[in-house]
Amino acid sequence: MNTNKEILGESLSDIRAFVAIAETGSFSKAAESLNASRAHMSRQLSQLEARLGVQLIIRTTRSQRLTVAGETFFSRCRAALSQLDEAITLASNDADQMRGHIAVNCVGGILGESLIGDVIHAFCAENPEISIELDFSSERVDLVQSRFDLVLRMGALADSLLIGRELGEIKIGTYASPDYFARKGRPSHPKELQQHDCLTGSVTKWRYVKSDDPEQHTDVEVHGHLQCKNGHVLLNAALQGNGICRLPALYCTSYEAEGKLESVFTEWKVDKVPLYLLYHRDRHQPARLKALISYLVANVPTKLKD
Repeated sequence: MNTNKEILGESLSDIRAFVAIAETGSFSKAAESLNASRAHMSRQLSQLEARLGVQLIIRTTRSQRLTVAGETFFSRCRAALSQLDEAITLASNDADQMRGHIAVNCVGGILGESLIGDVIHAFCAENPEISIELDFSSERVDLVQSRFDLVLRMGALADSLLIGRELGEIKIGTYASPDYFARKGRPSHPKELQQHDCLTGSVTKWRYVKSDDPEQHTDVEVHGHLQCKNGHVLLNAALQGNGICRLPALYCTSYEAEGKLESVFTEWKVDKVPLYLLYHRDRHQPARLKALISYLVANVPTKLKD
């Protein structure tokens, strides 16, 4: 005996035919409403009755009427098809219209909270019917398993099932306040960082590359009194003279111009870090998501260069 799932999988078109016949009271009118032939409608009804093992419509040469089972089946199927058609319409509208919700996970600190946040604010102003949830959690998000639609992430990619669009490269520098250098001295080589108070994030091994020879590099295990994954906190600690930080240059450029921070190492540099926009490899993205992706791709690279 066929299961309900098997019957539904094979019979949805036949159920639509049955409902049309019951609604119109005529095979011919039902066939016209579904752009099919009368013979095809009759065949669909016979197939459905055979799968169900019950007669739904009593047919004579002059008339037709629903059986008791047919009346019950008709009332339930008409309501179910109405809900199904409504769901299809809502899904189609969701894909085509510029409204709805987007969940974004983003790198935090000044890069996310200010630069990318400003781009998101501008997008929201231009698209008032789209709501955006902007999350700055520091945990690495599995976009396939999570509820997020987009992720902005620094560093190399490892998610082969995702599409990654590089938005630009982040220049990294090493900074401290003039007061710190006056008290602790200024390192002239990365290895000397081991004798200093370093303000670290999640990475405590800092790699430096020779400016004139990219093949030559050195790794330094650093330590200090503060470890934090938030760039704002590390920046403020450096400004207060609490140690040496290694942060995106865009965090520190204005303070360097004001003389509040100074950079070190002219012969050594830190490799730039790529910023990626990641999203699902899905051909059927809703219009709102396509619009935000295009907006980020168009505006974030410009912000990074400013």
